[in-house]
Formats: sequence, C-alpha cells, structure tokens
Amino acid sequence: MRTLKLGTTGPTTSALGLGCMGMSALYGEADRAESIATIHAALEAGVTLLDTGDFYAMGHNELLIGEALRTAPAAHREQALTSVKFGALRDPDGGWSGYDGRPAAVRNFAAYSLQRLGVDHIDVYRIARLDPDVPVEETVGAIAELVEKGHVRHIGLSEVGAESLRRAAAVAPISDLQIEYSLISRGIEAEILPTAAELGIGVTAYGVLSRGLISGHFERDRQLAANDFRGMSPRFQGDNLQRNLDLVDALRKVAEGKGVSVAQTAIAWVLAQGPKSGAAIVPLVGARRRDRLTEALGALDVTLDDADLAAIEQAVPADAVAGARYPEAQMAHLDSEH
Repeated sequence: MRTLKLGTTGPTTSALGLGCMGMSALYGEADRAESIATIHAALEAGVTLLDTGDFYAMGHNELLIGEALRTAPAAHREQALTSVKFGALRDPDGGWSGYDGRPAAVRNFAAYSLQRLGVDHIDVYRIARLDPDVPVEETVGAIAELVEKGHVRHIGLSEVGAESLRRAAAVAPISDLQIEYSLISRGIEAEILPTAAELGIGVTAYGVLSRGLISGHFERDRQLAANDFRGMSPRFQGDNLQRNLDLVDALRKVAEGKGVSVAQTAIAWVLAQGPKSGAAIVPLVGARRRDRLTEALGALDVTLDDADLAAIEQAVPADAVAGARYPEAQMAHLDSEH
C-alpha cells in the first residue's frame, strides 16, 4: 500500500487509517469478534494507523484495540501506529461534561491509555477538543513532556482553528491535525488546510463518509437505534436527510460512470485533495466490518482526473449540505468553527 507522511515531523503511515470508534460506541451495537477481525484485516492490508479516543465507551475501544494488537501477528503489531484522543469528561450514565486539558489531567489520561492499549508508547496523542479554560500552549506543553519521557512519539491536535494551530506549533512540533473533512464538510478549506500545509502539519480526515451518510449504503427509510448518535445529528433528520440523500444519488451517477462505489468515490475525492492543497491528508475510514473495509481500500485504486473532479463538484457542491455537522451544543466546543 502507498505510504505518506502525516507531517514533516510525523510518522509514516498508510494512505488510509482505520477509525475504530464505531466498534465500541455511538453507532448502535457492534460485533466484538468482527471488529477485531476487521482490525486484523486492516493491518494485513497494510493499514498502519489505528485511531481511537480514551472516552469511546469509557475505555472499551482502547481495550478492544489492545486485544486486537495482542492477537495480531508480531509483524503486523509492530507496524501499527496508535492515535489517541483524550480530554472528554464522561459520567456513568454516558453523559458528557466538558473537556480537561490541564497538564496533570494530560498525564493522568495518558497513563490509563497506555495500560488499556497494552503499549509502551502512544504514537500520536491529542486532546479531542480544546479546553476553553486552559491555553492550548499548556496542553501541548504537557504532551511535549510525555514525548521527552518516551510515553508519546508525536503531538497531534483535533478540531482546532488556524490560530490555535499556529499557537500550538510555536510551543512544540505538531505532527498532525485530526479534523472532519469530506465532500459535504469542507469548512477547513479556507484557512485551516492552508495553514496545516504551510506549517508542514499532516491532516487525518475523519468523517470522510459523513458517518455513513454519503457511503451509498444509507437508506432513506432507515430507522436508527436508540443508542445511535446520528439520530441527534441535524444532517440525519427530516428534510435535511432527504436533501442530503439527493446529493448521494447525484454522486452515485458519477460513481457508476467510473464503475466504482459511492463510498470509493467519496474517499478518493478526499485523497485527491492532498496534492491539490499541498497538505498530507490521510482519510480515516470507520469500517466496522471486513466487507466495508475491503470496499474502502478499493478507493486507493480509483484515479480521479480533472473531469471526474468537476463532475463530483457539480453533483455535490461545496455548500449544498443540509444541516450542521453536530447538534448546536456540540458545535460550541469546536475551535475549528470559531
């Protein structure tokens, strides 16, 4: 599989990363055995980047990845790179109560993640959302101390704006920015993506299929489970959903013309934005099953020429999406939207 840098100071990783969140939480029930088999299949295929958060099902996702790594062949285990988000505060009822970016909290979160993952270091460590009460310099400085001690290899950030990216980079080398980016989530193109490219900071793009919305597999009459957070997402509600699936139908015509799937077209589009923007972009795919992983990996064989890109832009204009990325309360925590 092709490889590229997360950034000038970052690790080498595969052209796609595997986002493991859905294997534990937020998308309804998941099959543990199939999840582990999917991680193994990803490593077998040359995917090296495994992304998680210590708050995904309150540590369940890290334990799942830890089990998958322990049971993987040694050669695959050694090539795996762990990307961990921290800082989100949860309660026993599954509620959310803000973010903690204090240096003492950073060290505490890291200690637990290392234990749950069963590793001696985390490859990329990042706060999930900036703590509004703690300057980004303090949080990044604490991660830099973990780097000096060998507990962390590289410093990342998540969902921060251009100004915060510059402030953080002035404290310590930043390898990677994880942020939502897809055909229907293009807010980073104006300032954030150019800033990352300028600073030599790689981008791991999550939500490349917009939580399945533009995967080509989401049915118009689908009923979401009570524990599927998409039921609260503005893009999956009422008229918004139908308008967004109209965009998917238009994208499907382009995909069929190339003999590939909708999901492969959407992922290939994100991959094509790397050379265009000058930034190193690694799409995270949230496959929970091996068949979905196989489909996503097929995007690496899709070449989009200028005519293809123009057709995709016509099918899914940059400002055509209906609804915000998150409910209003969650949008307030996104420094990238300020």
